[in-house]
Amino acid sequence: MPRRLPPSPRLSGALLRTVARAARTKTGSVALYHALKVDLNVSELEKLTESARGDLLLHNRPWQARPPRGGEPADLPLPSAPWSGTSASYVAHYTQGTLSPEDVAVRCLAAARALAARSPSVGPIHEYAKERVALGEASESKARYAAGAPRGIFDGVPYAVKEQTAVRGFARQAGSTYLSAEPLDDAACVAAVRREGGLVLGTTPMTELGMSPVGQNMHRRLPKNPHDPKHVAGGSSTGSGVAVATGLVPFALAADGGGSIRIPSAINGVFGIKPTWGRVSRAGDISQGSVAHVGPIASSTADLARVLEVISGPDPRDEETMVGTPPKLEPGSLVAALGRGVRGLVIGVDESEWGEASAVVQRAGQEALRALEKEGAILREVTIGLARYAPAIGYMTIGLETRGLIQLDWLQHANAMGYDLQIAMSALSEAKASDFVDAQRMRTTLRAGVAQVFRDVDLLALPTTVDTATAADDEEMRSGFLESRVLAGLVRFNFLGNLTGLPALSAPVGLDAKNLPIGLQLMGDAWDEATVLAASAHLERMGTARVERPAVSVQILP
Repeated sequence: MPRRLPPSPRLSGALLRTVARAARTKTGSVALYHALKVDLNVSELEKLTESARGDLLLHNRPWQARPPRGGEPADLPLPSAPWSGTSASYVAHYTQGTLSPEDVAVRCLAAARALAARSPSVGPIHEYAKERVALGEASESKARYAAGAPRGIFDGVPYAVKEQTAVRGFARQAGSTYLSAEPLDDAACVAAVRREGGLVLGTTPMTELGMSPVGQNMHRRLPKNPHDPKHVAGGSSTGSGVAVATGLVPFALAADGGGSIRIPSAINGVFGIKPTWGRVSRAGDISQGSVAHVGPIASSTADLARVLEVISGPDPRDEETMVGTPPKLEPGSLVAALGRGVRGLVIGVDESEWGEASAVVQRAGQEALRALEKEGAILREVTIGLARYAPAIGYMTIGLETRGLIQLDWLQHANAMGYDLQIAMSALSEAKASDFVDAQRMRTTLRAGVAQVFRDVDLLALPTTVDTATAADDEEMRSGFLESRVLAGLVRFNFLGNLTGLPALSAPVGLDAKNLPIGLQLMGDAWDEATVLAASAHLERMGTARVERPAVSVQILP
């Protein structure tokens, strides 16, 4: 059994810069690679026997244990809308004439700038929509409502998009300064929401290249946590999480390679789902490799379902959506599943995994699971083989894939990268091909073990993060900081979903003593987002999962 993570020093400011310079030397990069392998428990992989190593797979199709679970007649009502409303709340105002899309566009842009003007900043927008463009689109939406012919379910509804996903008229720089700022056309997911009439407020800032889950980036003024701005907001989809948590938008688009949707959802107290691998096209998103998924963050389970229905489907521009004939997602099926309830639902709980979380996270998660049990769910103790090694396998997967994918950028632009990224990329330069292949063989065994568990359960329940948000001061946010203990605690339970490609959702199930949110993670079998969303909706319906209004917020709807 690997040891628990030891306390590790936080590197920031001058010390971080010094370590980054040392990392760019051969001696430094070798030393750092071996130090990080120990600190992040990657060295434990070398101690596993051959039985932990499976075949080297040549595809990334998710393994489905059994057909998606059917549900009882969908007769339960949708959960009540959160304090900030849902997309349906906006549509209701527009339909009734009590508010117009133009009013909303003006309010949202002003509110976003007010959040950014705070110190510390809680501003979730990196690049704002041009006012004339946003108001022009809002005016067109208003006219459609006046004619009784809205374009779709999101007509006039404001939303934001992580800056690694292409949006017409915006740069796609993924938290960097060196990637081209040339505007691109809409990514597949953005085009899908635009067809439904969605109104883009802007792009949201993120950690550099998505390689940090913490929520800091020396190249961006990343927002702090709206529940307590002395704390970080998580990442890498930092701005998308804060945009939803503050009430600026009912949903935002994000991406997740090692928890980057679920972590900021948990840390900011909102809902977020990473769908099944191949469910949503990545065309137009900067994501590559075998673990990164595109998906939504929202203030309600209902909006997760609505957005996922809209952005899902095969796309010839992304072969992963075409491989293995993914089952068709019928229109309205995910929203209908929200009314199923949980009676008879079998939820797997690995107590050894839960034992790795802090006491406050364990307590909130266990109370949520007991609430589901009282509603007819069945809790079943399971053991997820190799689950405790998933973070180490994940580091060696996303880290080495990214290092290889940015090889030319590293040669040409390393000096323009943040110090934390320089350290990580320098260290990963010392990895060997055999390190990557070995991790992928263990990934195969991990996937097989999880598929075996799903033969007997409908869901797996895990913490989303080990603990709530960590504190960070202004200097640490300006220089960036690196602390392996914090990084590891955020991704500890998330890589399992990325390595298997299975759908995984984070629901807000409480607050700690500092009023910082706690997330519960629900993972489903391949292509069974419906069951994951049904359980989340029931938690929300009972009031067990709830989006709490943070200390810093905006009120867009009357």
